[in-house]
Amino acid sequence: MHLLADEGSVFIPGLTLCRDFYREAVRPILADAFPGLAYSAALIGSGSEVLGFDDEMSTDHHWGPRVQLFVSEADYPRVADAIHTALANRLPYTFQGYSTHFSQPDPNDNGVQHLTVLESGPVNHRVSVSTIRGFVLDYLDFDLSSPVEAADWLTFPQQKLRALTSGAVYHDGLGIEDGLEEVRARFAWYPPNVWLYLLAAGWARIGQEEHLMGRAGLVGDELGSALIGSRLARDVMRLAFTMEQQYAPYPKWFGTAFSKLQCAAELTPHLLAAQTAPDWQTRESHLVPAYEALARMHNRLGLTDPLPETVRTFWGRPFRVIAMQGFADALLAQITDPDTRRIAARQPIGSIDTISDNTDLLEGGNWRPVLRRLWSTQD
Repeated sequence: MHLLADEGSVFIPGLTLCRDFYREAVRPILADAFPGLAYSAALIGSGSEVLGFDDEMSTDHHWGPRVQLFVSEADYPRVADAIHTALANRLPYTFQGYSTHFSQPDPNDNGVQHLTVLESGPVNHRVSVSTIRGFVLDYLDFDLSSPVEAADWLTFPQQKLRALTSGAVYHDGLGIEDGLEEVRARFAWYPPNVWLYLLAAGWARIGQEEHLMGRAGLVGDELGSALIGSRLARDVMRLAFTMEQQYAPYPKWFGTAFSKLQCAAELTPHLLAAQTAPDWQTRESHLVPAYEALARMHNRLGLTDPLPETVRTFWGRPFRVIAMQGFADALLAQITDPDTRRIAARQPIGSIDTISDNTDLLEGGNWRPVLRRLWSTQD
């Protein structure tokens, strides 16, 4: 259960709570103690509230009145500790019914912090102070002073890109060129050629397994067929995110975010039915309209010449497939950027999200230099 200073308090979405917390509690202290300081204030990065998907259950850990402050590289050494101390001594103990004091990170529970009622002494608040460069370096393992190359884009997990570009910026006072919004805009979506490559990889992945679902079922392996069908349903959803130029979040909110896509109303009934189908024939009958909907979406993008929007049989076998219509090859042929073309000349494995859903791999930034070698075009 979440811990409120006032048990009668009504749940407030985190983005709203933190916006008010910044405006009414944090900003006045900064203006008084650090007049003239240029900074940005936001809520980005980790947390269900950043994605706008938090609810009352979300308040049981890490959630509460908080904000991230970003200052310039020049000011950081001078003000970071001073801001932390000033806020610890001057913040109210409660805000809109929620405690502003957090427990110490629990070393036995992934550093989780909980709201804790405090009646005296400094507040252990969650108002962080960093530079934008430092935050991105820690979050993506990427130095903003470097150009973003194709290999970088393909090793940034989508769940992190979504979290970086979601949330809210409450104040952006660091200047147009150095501001937080400018940095977020830099990561808003993939460059056109990388997008083409990821679309091709999405189609290629479907093509690798769509015929296997029926083949497993044909020999009586309905469990194996159902597992492949579920993988295909997820691949359809991932390709839909990519077509609509939306980063996919981590698994807890994957379906929720998918439901917000324009194509969700058409695709969801087919995908749900495929998930609960009793046999491979029924499963295929629900996946086929989902495949064909993707084909129509592809043609509406206008990235290639129009391609067939109906399924065909897999080399004379009784399995209906769509990827054989040539979507991946047609997309790869449109890539003009030399760096991305060199990557595309190999098998289109896509990005880190295409090849793995391992949480430690996606969340552990220290893996990115190792993973980057998979897409590096340097010998």
